[in-house]
Amino acid sequence: MSNNHKTDKTFTLINDETGDRIKLPVLEGSEGPAVIDVRKLYSQTGHFTFDPSFTSTGSCKSRITFIDGEKGILMHRGYQISDLAEKSTFTEVCHLLLYGDLPTRAEKEKFEHDITYHTMVNEQINFFYRGFRRDAHPMSIMCGVVGALSAFYHDSLDINDPRQREISAHRLIAKVATLAAMTYKYSIGQPFMYPRNDLSFAENFLYMCFAVPAEPYKVNPILARAMDKIFILHADHEQNASTSTVRLAGSSQANPFACVAAGIACLWGPSHGGANQAVLEMLDQIETVDRIPEFIERAKDKDDPFRLMGFGHRVYKNFDPRANVLKTACDEVLEDLGIDDPRLELAMELERIALEDTYFIERKLFPNVDFYSGIILKAMGFPTSMFTVLFAVARTVGWISQWKEMIEEPSLRIGRPRQLYVGPKSRPYVDLDDR
Repeated sequence: MSNNHKTDKTFTLINDETGDRIKLPVLEGSEGPAVIDVRKLYSQTGHFTFDPSFTSTGSCKSRITFIDGEKGILMHRGYQISDLAEKSTFTEVCHLLLYGDLPTRAEKEKFEHDITYHTMVNEQINFFYRGFRRDAHPMSIMCGVVGALSAFYHDSLDINDPRQREISAHRLIAKVATLAAMTYKYSIGQPFMYPRNDLSFAENFLYMCFAVPAEPYKVNPILARAMDKIFILHADHEQNASTSTVRLAGSSQANPFACVAAGIACLWGPSHGGANQAVLEMLDQIETVDRIPEFIERAKDKDDPFRLMGFGHRVYKNFDPRANVLKTACDEVLEDLGIDDPRLELAMELERIALEDTYFIERKLFPNVDFYSGIILKAMGFPTSMFTVLFAVARTVGWISQWKEMIEEPSLRIGRPRQLYVGPKSRPYVDLDDR
């Protein structure tokens, strides 16, 4: 990737003791704030920067995804997420993330063919599942089976071969969906359903999850489109925790299957991928519509640990641009299914009250993508334990696109964060008898 982002601007550090001045270059991207280049800071000053959780540190250059949390902007390769979710398909977005552009008609047909014909997994993987307990958490199974793909597909592990990198990318996008469906089927004791090449990505996923051999299964087009939108809206989200994990693992030149397995492990954390599951758990805690005012007041009380899950966002300080798209899909799904579920009724009433409450409006605590995706997935029939797995299915293309971009960076070096050591200073060793 080009390093021609230097500007004439510099950032000057002044040593209060010596008066020495150190000029650090300023780099500008095509969007977003400029950054101070501190790569030579240690060699010039003997100091590192200190940034716990790296929230003020740019870890890489990337052409893939741009987020402006203040303005509520999310773009993939320059395209607004709302346009992609309304006008495109998940496989088109996969092509965009991987290759940089939306596909032509011919490219779309070829790419969809390549993905479709990689959805089958090695038959021995079926037996791999038998080693897990039936009540194992689906994410624990996904960590194992995705990492194990490297034991089955030796012909695409050379990360220095562009063609092998591409095959691995196609395999991961296709097979993680199949493995996720198998994980769900295994957890409920039903037989695995093999993928069908005549269905779209989202249709095929729903088929593998909900079809049974004993009777025909017709994919509901409204559910398929909602599933497709959920996949699109979760496909990539810049340098979040799991993406950074994939990049850090990949910087050691680990194979892509292992890197994505590392991303899945990170996503499993409730602070990352479990937000939509937390929404449903919150609704269980509220229980009934008449208790909503009580919990609204608790959410306003800074001394009360209760929080309204699915409202507001760490990155988006205005509104989550994905939420409006998914709200429409949510309304369509609930209307089509006509589900009489008290929890879904509770969610809709909570949304209405929160959107009309001055406290939430002033603080811009609007429903986010997790609020609506949790409701949709619940309505479709997925248990909450599968929510993060579905997140992983969508995010795999983002992970592998970020991994591919990093591997193709000529200046790639293994990641090595620094630290501020605060432990004991050097001390003499004490023999066992003298301790």
